[in-house]
Parts: sequence; C-alpha cells; structure tokens
Amino acid sequence: MDEARLTAALTGLLGSTLASDLVADLIKIRRDCATRTLERAAPGKFVETFVQCLQYIHTGTYDPKPNVDDYLDKKVENTSLPDGLRICAARVARSMYTFRNKRNIAHKNDVDTNIHDLAFTHQAAAWITAELLRNATGVSMQEAGALIELVQAPVGTLVEEIDGTKLVHADVTVREEILILLHSHYPDAVPVADVLRSLSRRSDNTVRKRLRELHAAKLAHGDAKLGYRLTQTGYAAAIEVIRRISA
Repeated sequence: MDEARLTAALTGLLGSTLASDLVADLIKIRRDCATRTLERAAPGKFVETFVQCLQYIHTGTYDPKPNVDDYLDKKVENTSLPDGLRICAARVARSMYTFRNKRNIAHKNDVDTNIHDLAFTHQAAAWITAELLRNATGVSMQEAGALIELVQAPVGTLVEEIDGTKLVHADVTVREEILILLHSHYPDAVPVADVLRSLSRRSDNTVRKRLRELHAAKLAHGDAKLGYRLTQTGYAAAIEVIRRISA
C-alpha cells in the first residue's frame, strides 16, 4: 500500500496530521491481518482517529481524546456531514468499536473466530477510508477511484498456520523469515523447536545460527532452552521487513 500517496490524497479533507494518523492506523490493521497477529490489531485507535476526522470535517477542530461512544451514538448523526459519513461510516465505525470492546480481537475458544473478527475490522477500516476518499478535496476522480481500489484490495496471507505450525509466505532471507515468524508470536517467546519446524525447508544449522545472531544484535532475547522473542528493536526491524514486502 502506498502510504504517502494515500496520505496526500486525504490531507485536503483531514489536514496532514489526521490524514497521516488514519493511514498509519489502517496499515497497522492491514499488516496484522496479513501476518495473522491477532492481539495487536488497533481498531480502537483507528475509530478514535476517524471520530477526530469527522469532528475536523464538521467544525475544523477535533478533541485530542474524543469520547468515541458518545460521539458515534448521540452526536454525529445530528451534524451536517454527508450521509455516507455521518450515518453509514459512523455506524460501521461503531461496530468496529464494539468488536474492540466486546471481542477484543484476541480470544480463545473451541471455535477460534478471532481471525474472522480481524478480517471484519480490516474490511470495515478499508471501507471507511474509501468513504473518506470519496469526499476528498483536491483529488481527481480517477486518482480517488484508484486509491479506493488500493485500500479495498484483498490482503495476502503472509503467515499461514497449518496444524499448529506457522509458515511464512515470502521470498526473504532466513534472518528476515525468523523476524516475521517471531513477529507473528510477539510478545510470546517461541521455542527453538517450533522455529525449526516453521523453517523446516531451511537448514537447521543456518536457522540456529541466525537466531544466535539476532540475539547478539539484541533483536531477539532468549536462549536455546527457553526459546526466543523479539525485543522492541527486533519488533521494529520485523515491521520494516513486513512493510517492504507489503509495498
């Protein structure tokens, strides 16, 4: 996804700060959807930013910390905003916020539905962004249409889980594959045996060596007995790899 292009298209409607924040929130949800990293999806932050966007479009100002439920439930439909934003998009956003509050995206049960929850929140966020693009100013109809197609494009599955084993679908180095794999488990540590199972198409010796190198570089923390998890620096490095692949 072209973050800069999308932000530029929304800036005329939302201002540079909100446009940048909204696109960044959308990309986080999209990235989590691609990597199936369920616990870190940020629908709440996206909806909060969207409420600020609605306030800005309506009044030219916005609350630093808006009361999301109150605004979406009692205020927005009484504004003079276009129906697509004040009714349709606002109600979609409220449903996202309900998922954030009541489902919390991460939950365990006999039937694991959290992947479907995340898919819904991603598609809802994409729809809201598309509706904002339809109202964007200073953007040609052709460019707006192209960007709407961009945000609504299906997310490819970067990490797939089969019988409890996660597989990384990307043409990357062993080091990068480990970073993506550990990212999909973050903040939990991953036993070395599980890493080797996921990277079974690679040499075991090479995988173990790269794990030690990541540990030495403080990108991962742990050991052969306890397993490894990403540090904050490692998490940022994994995000950069995923961003490059997604682009």
